[in-house]
Amino acid sequence: MDSSQAMQWPDRGDEGWRQTHLGRLLGHAMRRFDERVLYLMAHDAEVPLALSNLAARGQVSAAHVHITRHLALQGSRLQDLAQSAGMSKQAMGKLVDQCEAWGLVTREADTRDARAKLVRFTPSGRAWLAAFRKAVLQAEAELRQAVGADVATVIALGLEVYAAA
Repeated sequence: MDSSQAMQWPDRGDEGWRQTHLGRLLGHAMRRFDERVLYLMAHDAEVPLALSNLAARGQVSAAHVHITRHLALQGSRLQDLAQSAGMSKQAMGKLVDQCEAWGLVTREADTRDARAKLVRFTPSGRAWLAAFRKAVLQAEAELRQAVGADVATVIALGLEVYAAA
């Protein structure tokens, strides 16, 4: 993209662009979306009470949602889970430790490799996953309501293309 195609920011001095560039707006939108999803999960009667209370008290963060987003239904090795979430193995290990203590996941022997462990959802974790799906669908519907269906579709298509590049 040459300078004539670059996004033109309103004249706010030399500093305005730092507050209005697309990366910052995407970050704000993602945080708002994740916060809404966690709020909905905290108030979902089908989420196990202990997990709902953790979410309501802000103890579950968007970082913990990485496990919800990336853990394969049949289980994942810690290294694979970390890689798909774009995190270090050590950071993912800490999240898995917390989620294991909360009863969301368990570590089990990998039948394909006795040296390895698989991280798997527990029954409570499966309930959490179902609530996550429901909350994401509601948050997406709210986004569509806020910006309009056409704009939401353009956003989704644009982000898919950008993320795949």
